[in-house]
Amino acid sequence: MTITAEVHLRSPLLPLVSVAELPQIDEVQCPHVLGLEQGVQRFVVEIDATESLSEDQFLELDEIIEATDIGTARGKEVYKLTVVLRESVANAFEDTPDAGLVDAIRITPEGWYEQKVFKDYPAFKMFQTSCEEHGISVEILSITQDPSTSEDSVPYGLTERQYEALSLALSRGYYEQPRQTTAKELADEMDISQPSLSDLLNRAESQLISATLGPSPRLEILAQ
Repeated sequence: MTITAEVHLRSPLLPLVSVAELPQIDEVQCPHVLGLEQGVQRFVVEIDATESLSEDQFLELDEIIEATDIGTARGKEVYKLTVVLRESVANAFEDTPDAGLVDAIRITPEGWYEQKVFKDYPAFKMFQTSCEEHGISVEILSITQDPSTSEDSVPYGLTERQYEALSLALSRGYYEQPRQTTAKELADEMDISQPSLSDLLNRAESQLISATLGPSPRLEILAQ
């Protein structure tokens, strides 16, 4: 069951956020990342800037240990930057499961915007948990499942429709505090009634609890 998630990662310690903060920078995109060794990565970045940047300007930033001006492509300057990752970021990246980058990373002073593909929802949750445990907040902008996936592959015994309702609710901030959307808005987006949406979510939540904690965990504890 392939999951595609668009996320906003927030942390001032993320690589190249310092580059995006430079006053002459309009936009930074990273279409390629290569891990060289533990804690060191090479980024190929495309930069839209009001003026050209020298390799020495990049080297003034503490995290960058090597900078090469490759040239111009699609109207943007292209650089190869070798970066030493902060320890917390290196640990977060090391602990995440394999995931494919769908599009270029957009790097801003507020963090990274990424679109990644995961083999399944648990793999995505592992990525999210690892990031948050190491101080990188993960805002889910959208999360979708491969429509060719069969119902049998939906995790935790959820039906396809229950999974769709939960994914939509999660991506729209329904489970955040305060809520970013309402049950009525979710129901309209799924083209169903609000009671039907609430029933889908209730059944899905019950199934998740049963699948992860087992049947009647409180009764089992009391019986011991």
